[in-house]
Amino acid sequence: MATSAACRGPSRWSTFSATVLGIPTVNKAVLSQRTTDYQHGVDAFARNHKVPIEWAEKGVRKENYVLPPLKRMEKRAAFGVYFIFKSMEQGPTFRISLPRFPSHDPNYRIVANQRSRFTHYYFYIRDEVLGPFVLRAASFFPFQTTYYLNGHSFIERELTRAGVGFRKNDNAFLAIDDAIQLPAAADRLSPEIIRQRLDDWTHRLGPQFSAHERKQMKLSRFYSIAQIEYCRNFIFKRNFPIHKIFERGCELGLWRLTAHKISEIFGVRLTPQWPGKLANVIEQVEHGHHVFRAYFKHAFLKQYEKFLTFLRNEICSNNLSDFGLKKGLDHLDAVRQKFQAITDHFATHQAQWLNVHVDFPLLQRVALPITVGSVRYPGIQIHDPRLIRLLEVLLHSGTVAGGWTTKQIHQAVLITFHLTKRAYGLNQLRYDLRKWKGHGLVERDGKRYAYRLTTKGVDVALLFLFFHKRLCGPLAHSRLHRRPDADHRPDSKLEAAYHKADRAIEEVVKLLAA
Repeated sequence: MATSAACRGPSRWSTFSATVLGIPTVNKAVLSQRTTDYQHGVDAFARNHKVPIEWAEKGVRKENYVLPPLKRMEKRAAFGVYFIFKSMEQGPTFRISLPRFPSHDPNYRIVANQRSRFTHYYFYIRDEVLGPFVLRAASFFPFQTTYYLNGHSFIERELTRAGVGFRKNDNAFLAIDDAIQLPAAADRLSPEIIRQRLDDWTHRLGPQFSAHERKQMKLSRFYSIAQIEYCRNFIFKRNFPIHKIFERGCELGLWRLTAHKISEIFGVRLTPQWPGKLANVIEQVEHGHHVFRAYFKHAFLKQYEKFLTFLRNEICSNNLSDFGLKKGLDHLDAVRQKFQAITDHFATHQAQWLNVHVDFPLLQRVALPITVGSVRYPGIQIHDPRLIRLLEVLLHSGTVAGGWTTKQIHQAVLITFHLTKRAYGLNQLRYDLRKWKGHGLVERDGKRYAYRLTTKGVDVALLFLFFHKRLCGPLAHSRLHRRPDADHRPDSKLEAAYHKADRAIEEVVKLLAA
């Protein structure tokens, strides 16, 4: 947000009117003339540069409406203003009134701040440094100007200038040739660059002052941060864990993210006289799109999925004084460091909540059915005896270079476990092999109907057999039937480990029962 320094207060405007303009009595006509001149100037700018200017309609999203003109300007590799919206909105201005009691100065008038409804201009600009951004200018004194910048647009321009290939959708980078260049480009966004570009565009599109007026009052602009958002993305090699992690993180956040935890994340001390807001909530912004929010005074920290590509932690603040920070543009680096530490704290707490045994249900996930293309494969049950028998047989397939045919596997299962063809038929084996192939545990030898375990299949087979025969079986027996006497156990490290596991399971059962 930026405001002309000479007109930020009523007293400054009175001095400006009397000293520079030579008008002893401040009246409404003086202010109205400045507004009329500026509105005519905007109309002339739009007409001379052939920029469309329209009134904003209710219910129409401005960013989507101006997207076609932006695409056309990008196609021409041009820069400048590509659209102007007019909107009736509330804004700060001045009110002039006569004093209630007579004074010694007949020209004395009371000039006070007030908020009223008047025309605002939205200039949609494509800048060669900052990329696309919006300049919102008020048409009444003190001509308060607001800028809406997106750091992702600046990064896009920096990467394009450096010749680094990337793929971007909305405000998310989906792919990049050199990942190191991405944070380096973000760090180059400095207050000096922002001030230089905003000064240039404000001089072009803002209210015009003569050289005499600028010289007399030393007109300048002070830039302050009204609202700022800082995000951090967590990218995964595969897409499917993102939703599960976010879903579990929301569940744990609602239970574990108490007021004390929120104060720890934001780096403040919670006292009984706490003046602000501390809460967390899950909101549904769009159909199927949820956002987890943690509120802190005038700020909030949110987490959501972005294009099924990454998890985004984003902090938004409307009042930097909540963090003990100054709102001047020169303090942008301090804001960045503070917000980076807050997102670090939130990610650390969430990683600790998720780093527990109960949040890794491998056996439950394998037991669920999967869909490959249009084919649906049933899940694999670890307690199924057919599974255990087939695993033991297939683990010996390494002796056959080209894998085992279906008939060879069937014959080996029948002989090894003394089964009849009625107890385990050939069609049942084919069903099991088809299910295992869908889960990626077995593969065919080229086009031959010969099967062997994949690398993943060998690991799963060893794990399941080990779990069933050497781990689950002995521990379940000692838990449900008879536990060996610890005073007369043999001198064996394996037996000592079994007794230690028995005690640990007993403790887990007690904790779960409580």
